[in-house]
Amino acid sequence: MKEYIISILIMAGVTYLIRMLPLTFFTRKITNIYIRSFMEYVPCVVLACMTFPAVFHCCENPLASICGSVAAIGLGYQRKSLVSVAVIAAGVVFVVSYFMNSMI
Repeated sequence: MKEYIISILIMAGVTYLIRMLPLTFFTRKITNIYIRSFMEYVPCVVLACMTFPAVFHCCENPLASICGSVAAIGLGYQRKSLVSVAVIAAGVVFVVSYFMNSMI
């Protein structure tokens, strides 16, 4: 439980810093389309990079993690809601883990 709280606090701090540092360093409005696009996507990418490795350490079976990740990526590509992606991916992990454990 302590690891989860620390992870959430670190992710919140990194996201906050990424959004606040440009406000402190740039006094004018950023008009360059490439820099604006970069600044818009950086928080999402950083959170994904911090979260994705934990996906493969969440359960004992790496196959269940891979199946859940594939399901989540596929549903996200189809532009499903965040809640449905999370619930279905967790369900896939549960089902694959259940069947893998029952086969052993």
